[in-house]
Order: sequence, then C-alpha cells, then structure tokens
Amino acid sequence: MNTIDREKLQSLRRREETRFTVEHPRSANLFHRAQKSLLGGVPMNWMSKWAGAFPVFVATASGAHFTDVDGHDYVDLCLGDTGAMTGHSPQVVTEAIARRVVEGITFMLPTEDALWVGEELQRRFGLPFWQFTLTATDANRFAIRIAREITQRPKILVFHYCYHGTVDESFASLQQGVVGPRRGNIGPPVNPSKTTRVVEFNDLDALEEALRHNDVACILAEPAMTNVGIILPDDGYWRSAQQLAQRYGSLFIADETHTLCAGPGGCMRLWSLQPDIFVLGKAIGSGIPGATYGCTEEIAQRIAARISLEDCDVGGIGGTLAGNALSLAAMRATLENVLTAGAFQRMIPLATRFAEGVSRHIESAQLPWSVTQLGCRAEYTFSPAHPRNGGESAAAADFELERFLHLYALNRGVLLTPFHNMALMCPTTSAADVDLHTRVFAEATSDLLT
Repeated sequence: MNTIDREKLQSLRRREETRFTVEHPRSANLFHRAQKSLLGGVPMNWMSKWAGAFPVFVATASGAHFTDVDGHDYVDLCLGDTGAMTGHSPQVVTEAIARRVVEGITFMLPTEDALWVGEELQRRFGLPFWQFTLTATDANRFAIRIAREITQRPKILVFHYCYHGTVDESFASLQQGVVGPRRGNIGPPVNPSKTTRVVEFNDLDALEEALRHNDVACILAEPAMTNVGIILPDDGYWRSAQQLAQRYGSLFIADETHTLCAGPGGCMRLWSLQPDIFVLGKAIGSGIPGATYGCTEEIAQRIAARISLEDCDVGGIGGTLAGNALSLAAMRATLENVLTAGAFQRMIPLATRFAEGVSRHIESAQLPWSVTQLGCRAEYTFSPAHPRNGGESAAAADFELERFLHLYALNRGVLLTPFHNMALMCPTTSAADVDLHTRVFAEATSDLLT
C-alpha cells in the first residue's frame, strides 16, 4: 500500500491555498468585513472550519448546485450537512412557503398542515403520536426530558463520538475508558459523567454493562453513526440492543436526522427498528427550520399522565415558535412532493455510483482507504477496513489530509461536508455531478502520489 508523503502534502496544500485565495477575492473581502461584526467573521462558529483561508460566500443556489459571490459554480455534495438533502429551494416547497408567508407565519395555534404532516409521519414511521420543534437538537432535548420523567432515572447513554446537535449530555466521550467531556466541549454545565454513560457502538457487552446500573433513562442513538464517518451496525446489533434496553427498563430514542438518507422511512423502516421515541430534523422542511419527535402509544400515555394542564407551558418542553405554520407548510410540501420513495430510488443509485467511483481510484492508487454507503450518503475514510465504532473511526481521521482533499475539490467546483469526507445526493443530483467528483478525487490522489 502507498503512504502519503507529508512534505508533499504540505506543499500541495500551500499551492491549493494560494489558488483559492486568488480565485475568491470577493469572498475574501466579505470575510475581512465580517471580522468587524461577526464573531470569528462567520454567523455560526463552525463555518470557520471550511478548508480555505475563509469560507466562500454564497450568492444563489438551486437544486444540487450553488454559485458563490465570485461567480464560481459548485456541485454541492454537502447540502447543508443534510439540511438541504431535498436540493436547494425545490420549487414546490418555495411556492408553499410563499403562500404561507402571505397567510401568516406563526400563531401558537395549529393549522391543517400540522394534521397532514402528523398523519404522514404515522404512515411512514409507524409511531402514533407526534410533536414539533424548530431543530433536532430541541427534539432530542425534549425526548430526553420525557424519558427521564417517565422512568425517573437520571442518566442517558450515548455512543463514543456520537453527535446529536447541541444536547449537553451528548458531548461526552471515553478517555481511557472513563467518561468525561468531549474535547472542544465549551462550558459544560456539569461534568457529563454525572449525566451520561458512554459506550462504543457495536459492543453489546459494554452496552449491557452500562445498562446494568439501572440508572439509564434512555439510549440516544443514530441507527448508524454518521458524524464521525458512516459506521454501520453489525448484523443483528440493534435487535439485541433493543432487547437489552427493554430488559433493563431503558427507552430507545432513535435520532434519524441524518440517517433519513437510508430511505423514505429511514433506518427505522429499512431495518425494522422499534424505538420508543423517534427524532427527525433538518431535511424535512427543505431548509426551513423544523423538526419532529414521535412516540409509541405507551410513551404517550405515560407522559400525558405526568403533565398537568396548568403547568404544561413551563415544563421545559416546547417553544413559542415550535410547530409554527411556516415550518409545517414546508414539511408538508417536502414530505408530499420531494422526499418521496421515487426520489430515493434516484438518489441511492447515485450514492452507489459515487462509492464505486471512489473505490476504484483508491484501489488503483493502492491507498489504505475505504468507502462506506448508507442510502443516498457515502463517505471515504483513511482506513483499509470499515470502522465499527467511533473510537476506530476517530483514530483513522487525518485532519491535514482531509482539509487538503476538501480544498482540492472546492477549487475544482465540488463542495464536500467540512467535518469529514461525506457526500450526499439530493433529488436533482446528476450522474455528471457525481462523475465530476470522481475525476477530481482521482486527480487529487494522483497529485499526492506522483
């Protein structure tokens, strides 16, 4: 197998940085101006993590492409880190949003769209009762509160290197087998060892050992991990994990905010999962803030029995703008017309095309890397074998190499997700879009090795 020459990598990186700066003068000027009003020069702190010396500023976007303020067109394989998995501004959704804006945006009252979306979520995912929030983070927070209330247990369980939005309890990791704050965790309210148990994904023995304490209210998990690279469950893992949760009285919260990429019913339907609570966000409103959580009949009855009408507005669940009319109009248009079974039938083969193209070049370049696919999402990792857990995936990470590949692609019109090497397909992604990335990837590896 070939190895990467670090001196050459650094030289190529400097070359790409120079090219980026020269070709993006307007973005550079806007970023310089932003230093005077935006913390770090960006509206959200992680926007500074893009591979260039500054983020490109977007002018317009449509479908699977966007154009920056310097006039460059890009194939967008990041798609807002799933928020735009629908493609940018699908016409049927923008029309529904425009109508709703004229007719009223938020009321603290329901609209008929809410009922339609609730019934569609029932049909797709099989859970009978649903509520709405603005973000999947909020949905996860509320689900955790519900789990703690009805189990009367203090802790939650997450997997090492998980990500569930900005849920405090989930910023926990294993450090030599001991639970502590994850590196980079800003101002944790308490040491997460007080709130959270952490185990490695795909380790049933560790899961049972953690649940044996009988203090875990819920397991909060993506059915397949996605935020440290794609990590698929072992065959039979979730069947056994759900049995363990039931045995020890812990609830199972399935966060499918990213794993909706598996199909119109997510991994829940694909793998016949039976969570007690189900969370979904980001893509279901085509970029308009909105998320949802659903629960079983049993959970609905248990939480309803513990909420009084007089105090239902001060219990830590809800928000003034949650379930607003605009979000629900966007969700209805998206679920009815965009994220359909037919759309996934087009998107998933494109992810396969992406994975096969990258795999061919990895093999021909004799690099110790691998590619994993989940539905319409695919990702390459700097490991010859597919990682089975967060620890293995994190150990395979190569921040310097990753940033070079991202910048190389960006300079040639392809945007990848900045956090790892993920590519996502939307309903308007084309084979030509995928093939452009494949060519650019081949050029990048060739440059590294020649």
